[in-house]
Parts: sequence; C-alpha cells; structure tokens
Amino acid sequence: MKKLVALALVLTTGCGAQIAPSAASAEVTVTNCGQEVTYATPSRVVTNDTGIAELMFALGLGDRMAGYVIGGGQARDVASSPWKADFDRVPNLGEQITKELVQGAKADFVFAGWNYGFSEATGFTPDALADLGIATYQLTEACRNGVGKQRGIMPPLDALYTDLRNLGRVFGVEEKAEELIAGYRKQVADAEQLVKGNRPKVFLYDSGLDQPFTSGRNAAPHDIIGKAGGDNIFGDLDDSWTTVGWEAVVDRAPDVVLINDYADGEATTPDEKRAFLESYAPLADVPAIKAKRFFVLPYAALVESPRNPAAIEAFARFLAAS
Repeated sequence: MKKLVALALVLTTGCGAQIAPSAASAEVTVTNCGQEVTYATPSRVVTNDTGIAELMFALGLGDRMAGYVIGGGQARDVASSPWKADFDRVPNLGEQITKELVQGAKADFVFAGWNYGFSEATGFTPDALADLGIATYQLTEACRNGVGKQRGIMPPLDALYTDLRNLGRVFGVEEKAEELIAGYRKQVADAEQLVKGNRPKVFLYDSGLDQPFTSGRNAAPHDIIGKAGGDNIFGDLDDSWTTVGWEAVVDRAPDVVLINDYADGEATTPDEKRAFLESYAPLADVPAIKAKRFFVLPYAALVESPRNPAAIEAFARFLAAS
C-alpha cells in the first residue's frame, strides 16, 4: 500500500539560514520497512540517536536539520565523531525525543527507529507523527520483522546501504549516496583481506549485569564481527539488539568479547564493563575471559551508521594481530 506523506516545504535550515527552493522538491517514493512511502523534499529534519544523525551528516545534509536528539550515554560518541563539527553546528534538542519536541522544532521529517526513538510506550510512533502532519523515515536496521517486536529485515550492511540510497533519493543527493556506498563496500572488502583462516567466536557485550544485552544477526555488530573474521555467538537469533542469559554466553564459550562503549546501566565505561566480566564468577572459564581478549568500539560504530565499515576494519586488524 502506498502511503502519501504531505510535507510543508519550510525553506529554512536548522541553523536559521535561508535556502533556495530546489528543483528536487518533487515527490519521491521509496520503500521503507516494506512499505512504499512518498515524500516531498524535507527541510527541517529531526533525528534521534548519534548513528542516525551521522547518516545525515555523511550525506552532507546537516543544513536540512532542525536538530538532533541523543541520549546522555552518547556524549563520548559526539566527542569521537568524524562529524563533530556538524554536531557542533546543528542544534542539540535534548536527550528524549517527544511529539512536543519535534513540534517545537517545526520539524517536517523525523528520522528514527523502533527503540531508536519510536516506541508505543511513549506514544512516539510514525502513526502519531503522521496525525500531526510530520513525515517519518524508519531506520532499516530497526524495522520490525513480523515476529512480535523483533527487529531486522535484511543483513545489517544491506540496511546501511538501503538507507543511504533511500535518503539520497528523498533529499536529491543520489550521487553522494552512491559515492559513499562504493567507498564503504571497498573498505569492507579490503578489511576482509586481513581475515585469517581461524574464526574466533565473539560475544558482543553492550550492557547488563543480571542479563547481558547483545546482538542477534540483524544488528550491525553481526556484520562487523563476521566481515572482520569472527563468528557472532548469537548469530542464530533472528533479532537485532536483544537480551540473553549468562548461561548461554558460558555455553557458547566466546574467544573474544567486543565491548560497546555505551554508558548504560551500572557499568557505564568499557573499563567498568571489562572489570565486571573478569570478576563475574560464572564466566571465569570462558576462553575470552581467561585470555583477556577484549576489544572496544564506540556505540555509534556498533549501531547502523556510516562508522560501520571503519569498525569492521579496526576489528579485523585486532583479530588478525591477536
């Protein structure tokens, strides 16, 4: 079913500068989360999450943004971002995205995802925003796959390339999108040349002391681990980010732990997470813990974002050298 999204073409940037009307303002239809959606060219975009903002920045679309929302646990992402100058220029609207916030920003387009801002619990959903006349684009990594609230409808890198290509069409920057995709594909292919024959088993540890939060096969870490030469121990789970049990981690005996540098829960730094893992008695005989084989990547490199290819290269170099 085709859904028509009517957008008011408010020709001001997020920083208040005027922009000229564009010939690219004709409506464009793309497939987002399995549904055809028609957009007019947005001019006041609000994003949620660092990785999503960086997709806009990588495409050179900072001037189309009314602002971004990022959680308090993502401050280190901004500090390390290749697009830090864009984060400094575009307004930071706060830590929690709401209907009131995007209305206050006069947004005509919200780019977020399920559990990346969209949530029935808060009432912040694409349908709720459509009722307000605000168009939405859903992060493909977080598309629901029809099984409860499980997420993920395609391999993670394909989700990245799909969103870049769709956004390129919506914003009239197709050439830039294709340039990025070609560069990322080459970076990934070059990283794969570093892979040795032995494939270590890898556990992605995001957070959680009572139960670990990790990655199934539909979240970016699965492809980051796989393309770098490892095997995701929870790659059999048809979900993106998900909670498992420590017993499953012990049973699957990872050789390496990939730690998400994300301030969430009681252990908020990579050092605190590593200290917990090394002190948690049930993990004492897990190969990765015994060998102290840990690698840390930023949160924004482990969610769908333009940092994914560089993360693959960095992890591949670590695995090849260890």
